[in-house]
Amino acid sequence: MELQDLPEGCIAKILSYTTPVDACRLSVSIAFRSAAESDTVWDCFLLSDFTSFIPPSSTSKNDLYFTLSDLPTIMDQGRKSVQLAKGPGRSVTCFPLEIWPLYGVILFDIGSGQACQSPTRFQEVAMLRAVCWFDISGSINTLTLSSNTHYSASLVFKMINPSGFHYHPTVLSVGIFGGNSNTKYVCLDPNLKDNHRFQELQCPKVRSDGWLEI
Repeated sequence: MELQDLPEGCIAKILSYTTPVDACRLSVSIAFRSAAESDTVWDCFLLSDFTSFIPPSSTSKNDLYFTLSDLPTIMDQGRKSVQLAKGPGRSVTCFPLEIWPLYGVILFDIGSGQACQSPTRFQEVAMLRAVCWFDISGSINTLTLSSNTHYSASLVFKMINPSGFHYHPTVLSVGIFGGNSNTKYVCLDPNLKDNHRFQELQCPKVRSDGWLEI
């Protein structure tokens, strides 16, 4: 018996143990297209608990997967951003970002006396005219994270007339409350990447939307 002779449901079950790339390749075949594009297959490529943060929709699981993969999806009144990372195997990644409570989430223009006009989804921003210490800290409840999922913590920001970051590296730290933390020194000002002080440090990259990410 050839594979294409199996019932569609059986083929879909087999494909659910492969990868999104494999399913897309088989979907070009008339014999496998229906099974390869079925919700049975693509439901396995989505996060196991995606229904907890994605409202019910008539959209196929195939379309939903690529929608979440292409761009971050803002939800929960702007407090969360979810995106699936395309990659080999089933290494799907979710990036939930809790905006509040955060301390010191600031878009700033030091010394100009002008209000910050940079586009942002935050309802409140602040401007620092003089600063000797700049600190951002926040937390997320690990119960909201999905099991068997790889997570990455990133800082996404914009700078307007940056000042002071050329004196010392910036310290970034991620950890579990009451446990170990991972700390690294980075350079937040991309204009300083050729400065001898920061040549060995990671610098932010410019995203397609114009924001910086590290």
